[in-house]
Amino acid sequence: MSFADELAAGLRAQPRRVSPKWFYDAAGSRLFERICELPEYYPTRTELALLDRHASEIAALIGAGAEIVEFGAGASRKVRILLGALEQPRRFVPVDISGEHLVDAASALRADHPGLAVQPLVADFTAELELPAAAGRRVGFFPGSSIGNFEPGEAERLLCRFAGWLGGGGLLIGVDLVKEPAQLHAAYNDAQGVTAAFNLNLLARANRELGAGFDLAGWAHSAFYNPPLQRIEMHLVSRRRQAVTIAGERFEFAEGDSVHTENSYKYTVEGFQALARRAGFEAARCWTDAGQRFSLHWLEPKEAR
Repeated sequence: MSFADELAAGLRAQPRRVSPKWFYDAAGSRLFERICELPEYYPTRTELALLDRHASEIAALIGAGAEIVEFGAGASRKVRILLGALEQPRRFVPVDISGEHLVDAASALRADHPGLAVQPLVADFTAELELPAAAGRRVGFFPGSSIGNFEPGEAERLLCRFAGWLGGGGLLIGVDLVKEPAQLHAAYNDAQGVTAAFNLNLLARANRELGAGFDLAGWAHSAFYNPPLQRIEMHLVSRRRQAVTIAGERFEFAEGDSVHTENSYKYTVEGFQALARRAGFEAARCWTDAGQRFSLHWLEPKEAR
C-alpha cells in the first residue's frame, strides 16, 4: 500500500498505529543518521566496533566471491567494514525504501570502491522483493537491530523470507539485547531532541506529501520501555483536541490520544537464536561486546549445516 493508504488505515485502527518504515523519506533518513551519532545511542557505535573487531572472522565465514545484499541499507556505513575485509566480493545490492538517500549512498560507495559492482534497489523489503539474478554466493546483511521493529511473529516470517531470497546463503544480523531500562530510555529520549524530531517528521512527511495539515506543535514525542514485552515503544501523543484530513477523510484526536509509530524489541542471545531456528536458520556464531549491550549473529540455513 502507499503511504497515504497505510497512514489512513493506521489512523482508523484502534489503537492507532503507523509502520516505522514510513519514517524513512529523505529528511527522516538524514535524521536517523544524526541519531546514530548521538552519545546516548549506543547501538551504532557498539555494532561498528564488533564489525571492526571480528571482520576477518566474518569474512572467512562469508567466503570469497560473495554477493552482499543489505536489507534497509540506509547510508551503507557498516557494510564498508565488511567490504574492506572480504576477498573479491562480486556485487553489493543495497535495498532501501528511501530512494534519494539510497542512490546518494550507492554513488559514494562506487567512488570509494571503483572495482565493486554496486546495484541499489529501491524497494520495501517488508513486502515482495525481486532481487536481480545472483552474481555469486548470496549473503544477507541486516544490521542495526532493525529486526526489533517487528513483532516476534513478524520477525520470524521476515527471516523466513530472507532465507528464500538468499537461496541458501547465510545472514549476518545485528540484534539489540535486553539491558538496564534507564540506558534504553536515554537512547530513545536524547538530550538534543533528535529522536523526537525523527518521530515528528512522520507527520511533517504527511504534510509535505499528502497535504495533511498536522500542526507539529500539537504533538509530543513519547518513548518508553515496556518490560513485560521487552520492547521500546515510540508514540506521538496529541497535546490537545485537533483534527486532520487525509485523502478526504477526517480524523479527530482528543488530548492524550496516541499514534503508535515504532516498536524496538530487545532480545537475549538465546531468545533470538531460538527465533532464528524457528525461521529455518542455525545460529553458527555470535559476537557481543563486553557490556552485553548488542549482538551480531551469523546465521546459516539449516540444510547447509
